[in-house]
Amino acid sequence: MDLTQGTGKEKNARAKKMMLWFGIVSLLMGFAGWTSAYIVSSSREDWIKDLALPSSFLGSTIVIILSSITYILAKKAIKQDKVKQCTNWLLLTLGLGIAFIILQFNGFSQMVANGYYFTGPTSNIKMSYVFLIAAVHIVHVVAGIISLLVVIANHLRNKYSSKEMLGLELGATFWHFLDILWVYLILFMYFVN
Repeated sequence: MDLTQGTGKEKNARAKKMMLWFGIVSLLMGFAGWTSAYIVSSSREDWIKDLALPSSFLGSTIVIILSSITYILAKKAIKQDKVKQCTNWLLLTLGLGIAFIILQFNGFSQMVANGYYFTGPTSNIKMSYVFLIAAVHIVHVVAGIISLLVVIANHLRNKYSSKEMLGLELGATFWHFLDILWVYLILFMYFVN
């Protein structure tokens, strides 16, 4: 495929998609570093082996998976030019994204209630990693919510249709990445003791 071929609009779309994927790969490298450090640190004597993750993390996992499904349904609706239906799915995705963050903070509260802190004399290296990994993911979900708000604003200004949906596609790709990343992280923290 010759990337210099095509209309200006096609080249612009390819460039935006490529930039998004470069960003996603760089984020993956950061999380790969943290999970690698988690694995290396698991050989420490003070590593807690039988720690249960907060139940809110399971709930937030279900919520973020549902939010990806609603984003897919929004994209499907706009492909069929069902504008109102797309609006409803996008707003539901936004609500689920906010619910994910609330559940994550509830998970942090559960960890603190169990006596686990991010830092300080009662902290533990494993819990510090759990706090760090979840908190950094939350920051990225906030970025995803900002991108979703931009998508919603553009959608309400009738910028998307079955023939023009690049912004919605880019937002959905980033959102699905955040979903898959969290599922990986929760499984990683659950199985790597």
